[in-house]
Amino acid sequence: MSATTATVSHAAAPAASATPAGKFLAAGVAGLALTAVGLFVAPPQFVALSYLVGISFWTAIAVGMLLLVMIHHIFDAGWSTVLRRQLEHGLSAFVWLGVLFLPLLISAWVKPGLVWSWMDAGAHLPGGHGTVGTDVLYVKKSGFLSLKMFTGMTVGFFVVWVWLSARLRQASFAQDADGDLKWTYKNRVTAAMGIPLTALSLTFAAIYWMKSLEYHWFSTMYGVWFFANCIRGALACTVFIMLWLYGRGDYKGVLNLNHWHCVGTLSHAFVIFWAYVTFSQYFLIWNANVPEETFWYNIREINNSDGQFNQWGWIGMVILFGHFFLPFLYLLSYKLKSTAAGLRRISWCIVATILIDLCYNILPALKNEHGDPLPFLSLNLLWVLSSVVGVGGVCVWAYLKSFPTAKLIPIRDPRIVESLTHHEASAP
Repeated sequence: MSATTATVSHAAAPAASATPAGKFLAAGVAGLALTAVGLFVAPPQFVALSYLVGISFWTAIAVGMLLLVMIHHIFDAGWSTVLRRQLEHGLSAFVWLGVLFLPLLISAWVKPGLVWSWMDAGAHLPGGHGTVGTDVLYVKKSGFLSLKMFTGMTVGFFVVWVWLSARLRQASFAQDADGDLKWTYKNRVTAAMGIPLTALSLTFAAIYWMKSLEYHWFSTMYGVWFFANCIRGALACTVFIMLWLYGRGDYKGVLNLNHWHCVGTLSHAFVIFWAYVTFSQYFLIWNANVPEETFWYNIREINNSDGQFNQWGWIGMVILFGHFFLPFLYLLSYKLKSTAAGLRRISWCIVATILIDLCYNILPALKNEHGDPLPFLSLNLLWVLSSVVGVGGVCVWAYLKSFPTAKLIPIRDPRIVESLTHHEASAP
């Protein structure tokens, strides 16, 4: 017991070395500034859609972290206790993500149709088939697809996420001071109501922000697809944080082989979950062969103009292998999913494929006169990268600013000893 106590004491506070928060903030500001410049030197619609890719990517990761924290509490998990604090620090990004989403909301009011075509009733439909305002499908959905509803719902999403994050963080940090079990019970209550609230909000966010770009499409699995990407992105970032803290020496004596294995196993489970959801949606739409559903996949595989297999079809293949076949086969290995080096490689593959997946869902909203998505290689991805770096730099800065405000691990959580001695395996 004395050895465990010593371990808890050693891991109680972060290392004294300064974190490079300022560097990440500078990178974030530079990325955002470059994206803003893009509005004047590139097609504004493409730059705005690229920014939507960047903010959706980082929001997905933050939502995944929020869900992982609440899942930890609702199941009263033991092994993940030493990791939970770092996810709680990650939740500090929600306030800034809400602020960074404001340019998209402002553009929706100032220049309707720039990003979401249905906001402009006079916008021409792809292929020259009338305008949005005369489109029967839009008329049927106009109660849901309205600018006021979009704005109110988007603000509501961030309010829910910020509120849940604040409750979870406040209770967890307070328990470090007094060790009172009431904070554990409070977080279980927050998780019990927070999981359904987060599930609903992330689903509507995915529908409003991404799916409504092509509002003719019908899908009942879109929110679940986004949920899978949220969790997978959060788990990959958890691996990066573990690597960073282990490399600094903070997590030495805290993490052991089984912590890495549990993260790897959970990542493997969500690889299969993503494949199940994505294949089920594709198969059901293909089998039903309803035009209002099949067109979304058709334009991402075959050009309307000439019937040729297009570049987005190859991007779909990249997603299939990067999201499923490669990580599924890779994580079957006990060694690869139980070591720092093994998880590092596959985590980079996963986050890169999530980004490509979001591009696949968002950027084909840019179409030519024939209704075909602009070829992938014709797009200047500089604006996608600048948006990802810009929003990401601010998110990492928020995490690093929160990092020194609390103990490295929740030292008075009732299951901290169980977590520290998880199967008593040696470090990788």
